[in-house]
Parts: sequence; structure tokens; C-alpha cells
Amino acid sequence: MQSFKNFTPIFIVIFIALPFVLMNSKSSFSLFEVFTKDRMLQLGEYKNGDNITNGGRVHNSINGGYNNVENNTESKVQEKIQNGTPTSEVRSATTIGMKNDSLTSSTNNKEKFLEGLLPSGIDEPSCMSRHQSHLFRKVSPHKPSSYLISKLRNYEEIHRSCGPNSKAYHKSMEEILQSKSIKSDSAMCKYLIWTPANGLGNQMISMAATFLYALITDRVMLVRFGKDKQGLFCEPFLNSTWLLPENSPFWSGNQVETYESLTEKEKANNNSNLDFPSALFLNLQYQQNYHEKFFHCDDKQALLNKVPLMILQSDQYFVPSLFMTPLFNKELEKMFVEKDAVFHHLGRYLFHPSNSAWRLITNFYQEHLAKADEKIGLQIRVFHPITTPQQAIMNLVLNCTLENKLLPKLHDMNNSKTITKAVLVASLYPEYGENIKMMYMNKSTVTGEVIEVYQPSGEEEQKFNDNTHNMKALVDMYLLSLSDVLVTTCLSTFGYVAQGLGNLKPWLLYRLGRNESHYPACRREFSMEPCYHYPPKHYCSGKAIHDYAASFIYMRKCKDYSSGVKMINGFR
Repeated sequence: MQSFKNFTPIFIVIFIALPFVLMNSKSSFSLFEVFTKDRMLQLGEYKNGDNITNGGRVHNSINGGYNNVENNTESKVQEKIQNGTPTSEVRSATTIGMKNDSLTSSTNNKEKFLEGLLPSGIDEPSCMSRHQSHLFRKVSPHKPSSYLISKLRNYEEIHRSCGPNSKAYHKSMEEILQSKSIKSDSAMCKYLIWTPANGLGNQMISMAATFLYALITDRVMLVRFGKDKQGLFCEPFLNSTWLLPENSPFWSGNQVETYESLTEKEKANNNSNLDFPSALFLNLQYQQNYHEKFFHCDDKQALLNKVPLMILQSDQYFVPSLFMTPLFNKELEKMFVEKDAVFHHLGRYLFHPSNSAWRLITNFYQEHLAKADEKIGLQIRVFHPITTPQQAIMNLVLNCTLENKLLPKLHDMNNSKTITKAVLVASLYPEYGENIKMMYMNKSTVTGEVIEVYQPSGEEEQKFNDNTHNMKALVDMYLLSLSDVLVTTCLSTFGYVAQGLGNLKPWLLYRLGRNESHYPACRREFSMEPCYHYPPKHYCSGKAIHDYAASFIYMRKCKDYSSGVKMINGFR
């Protein structure tokens, strides 16, 4: 009887807890269960035809996975990652299972929401990557400033109030459409519509720059996503959408006055009685017939501020030009204490892979990269495939990786070490991954390290306005960003995205244009920020800029493109 009394409290607890357990019983993994290949095979994640192999093999099963994204249930990755972590070097499953105290819970939330960069409140099933990506990365040493966090929370409120489907949105759009010109500041919402140009890498860096411009000008950023970007990203803003409705009269941007015509009118009228358009098209894309726009000057920003709706097109990371603008400079300095972490913060805030993309990323990572002692990302971009032989590119890649001891040289003797390096190759051409795989297959290395080579995709050519191609590109970029060491190709925006998301300063492969060699084959980057390839060439006075570093203390010439500039942290 006494024994029964001792168990009575336990029965009561079980009785109370049972409904909650049943409500949350969707997960197939227990609290302490780790990620194993056998377990994922039981879940049916991998099919017999996937041709998965270890060692120095190139893995191409992800190609088939792209075509069947929508056939998988969205809960599988959530089940796998819930209460666990895939990165063995960061956390163990046992440690995670014991995270019950309030201090650890607080730490987990700080990591999950990136030290306050991300708002809480967006449910996990709608965007699993938003809640789980921190499990795949080392904790970033770059913390967002309290001022940046407050600006983001304020922006989210503006976006919620003025975004699509709100009363303010419909009222503002109606007023903008009915008014051919605006003579004074209006109380209506203001908008910045981003439109795409070039490939996904260019688009992502220009989206980040456009968002920063919206952030400092109190505009709502909307993106014009066509079918080629459907299902790539989660919605970044709480309780709203960033998608420009397809029935918007500003979807095409036709019959909208241009920035050039406005500045010409300003000159002709000498700033007197100037009627400002209700909508304006601003092209910051690289153009061969380049002429200075003076976008970085206060007087031009004062003009643009009077226009309620702007359509902006760019393939550039024009963030440095915002820092060059006196009107914005102090505000930006408060937002970004570390000037070389602008894209790192904005990219992690904006770009959360959709559940479909996240499945592909996590499945590939778990099967091939999670258990490696070191992950090496190798991004090979060939700008002139017709005039540049593959062997010249391979020589460049091997000279870079071997000379800098990123990969080991081969050895005749067997070695008993069991250190594994996983090499992730991202290239349009599958031959590069295959060549590196063949080099290390069944071979010993001087360090004793085992080299495993994986290449998720190889499209042979870059495709534009193609959803499947963009999905593969996003998966490749994200996987590269999870590397410990990164090698990229000069001038590649694909690499810029990976290095910025992953807090990586890559080794830059020299850009070959013909059958040639180059020594050194690569050199180390000094900043993880993307390069702004075509910055302003003149001061606001009209005088030519010859030395950016002398006038703008947070900028330096890019290593991969001498005409470009990029942000750095601190003084030189």
C-alpha cells in the first residue's frame, strides 16, 4: 500500500502529460536519437537508384531529388532535426537531450534567432530552415547591433501595415495610380519594388542591397518573383508577404518615368516648380554605355525621397554606394558596427530556403558532409568555356588547393590516420568533381587523410528563368556556405553569396580566359563582403574618384576585380 502511494504522483503526472505527448507525437525520432544513414533509409529518404557511395566518389543523386521535391512530405526534415543537431563538431545528441534548464533554453533561442536578428513568431512548419539552420552552422562571431535589430523590428511593422493585402496598400496604390505627379510629401506608404537581373547569385546580392536601401528610407520592399523563383525562399517578414502581386499595374514597369528623365527635368527647371512622378524606374544594373548616375549624392536622394513608388533593377551589390551617401552614412554606421558583415546579417535575415529546398540541403548534408572532420567547398566558375580548356582549370584548382595545403598530395605508402575531408564541388561541369574524385580514389595521401568528393549538380550551362536550375543553384550556394574552408572563382556572385552566409573568407581562384596558367593560382580574400563591381566613378562635385580608400574609410579595392570596391571593417 505504501508502495502504491509512492507511485500515485507519478501516475498523476503521466495522466496530465499524456495528452500533450500524443499531440506532439508526429516526430519519428526520440529526444536522444542521432542521425544515421540506416535510420534515414528506414524513413524512405533514399531510394535504391540514388547510387550513394562513400570514399572518393562523386554523388549525383540529388539531381533526381530536384525533380521530386513536391512529392516528399514536408515533415521529414523537421522530424529529423527536432531536438537534435547534424553537426557532430558543434553538439552531441546527448547534450541536446539534456537542454532543459532555462539558461540553456535561452542560449538556444539566441542561436536560433541569431542574437535577435530574426523575430520570433513565425511558426516552424511554414519555414523549417528559419528555425533549424543554426544547427548546421558554427555560432557566428558577428553579432547584430541593437540599433540594427530595432530598425528591423520597426521595418517589420511598416511592412505589415503597408504590405500587400493591407488597407494601406490598396489605398496607397490607388492614389499612386491616379496621381501622375506628386507636388508635396504625402502620408501614403512608400514602396521599393525589386526586379531581377542576371543569375540567382546576382539577384540575391542585389536584393540584399535593395532591402538595405528600403530600410534606411522607410520604404516597403516588394520583390517581383516570376515562376523561376517560386518555391525557393520562405517569406522573410512576419505577418506579411514580400511578393509583389502579379496583377499589380507595376509588375512590368512599362510607362513609368525613368530616373534619367527626372534628373534631366531637374536640370532644365533648376529645381523650381518640379512635378515629381508618382512612380519611377531606377536602373542600377551594369551597362556598357555607363554614365554616372550620382545615386550616391544627397541632392539625388532628396529627389528620390519625394517619389512614393520606385522600381529598382540591379545585378550589383551597391551597398558601398549607400555608405558613400552623406545622408545615410551615420545611420549605416550605427546599424553596422562591423562594416564587413553587412551581407552576413542581411543575407541571414532575408534568405531562408523554402521547405522544399531545405529538404534537399539537409538530406545531402546528412548523407555526405555531416561526419567529415573538415568540409571544403570548391566553387568552379568557367567564364569562357570555349577558349579555356578543362585541363587549364584543373591545373589552377589543384595548384591552389595543394600549394595552400587545403588538400593533401598523394603518397605511395599507406597511412593509418582516419581524418576525413569532404570536398563539395559546385560547378556547371561535372568533369571537375569527377577528376578530383579519380585523383584520390583508392590512393593514400601524405597526411593520411581520406578525401571524399561530392558534386550535387552539373548543369553544363547556366540557365535563366528556370525554376529547377535556380533550385539547384540555391542548394549549391547554401551547401557551400556550410564549409569550413571555401575556394571560389574570382568575380563569381555565386561565391559571394556562399561566403557571406557562411562567414567565410575564401581563397580566390584566378579567372582564366584562355589556355594559360597563373601563379599563384589563388589568393586569400580579406573580407567576406561581396564586391561592388561597378561603383560610382565621380564625387558628387563631378571630380573623378581615383582612390576610394583615401576618401571612404570603410572601402578597399576588390582583390578579384580592381575596378570594384568592397566594405572592410575598421581603418587601414
